[in-house]
Amino acid sequence: MKITQLSVFAENKPGYIIAPCRRLADAGVEIRAISLAETLRFGVLRLIVTEWRRAAKLLEEAGYVVKPTEVLAVEVPGGPRGLAKVLAAVETTSLNIEYMYAFPFGHEEKAILVFRFDDLDAAIEQLQSAGISMLAREELQEH
Repeated sequence: MKITQLSVFAENKPGYIIAPCRRLADAGVEIRAISLAETLRFGVLRLIVTEWRRAAKLLEEAGYVVKPTEVLAVEVPGGPRGLAKVLAAVETTSLNIEYMYAFPFGHEEKAILVFRFDDLDAAIEQLQSAGISMLAREELQEH
């Protein structure tokens, strides 16, 4: 259930996300999901990629600070209540959502939400008990 995401830290300046993305593309590593957060001085590029270990090594060799982090990829049902259903599954718990981002995925017109929870194991248990589907690592990261 847990997916490995790479957080790539880089100086916040024009074009700073192009080089790491190009390096991965040139090596044949596919980016399956991407998110960008920034501050005045640096940005955090979050990536879910195929071959995450190789991707991390490629980026580190290029001088980037890379941190692998485990996240959950949750299928969101279509329609206006899909997100509300997923969030309701954790609403009454002490679980904290540290961040999340979404991307489309070819599963019956469903979107995928990537969540970073403060307690992934408890989140998995809670989401499973609510009947929420999560993607396995292989579905997103491996060929």
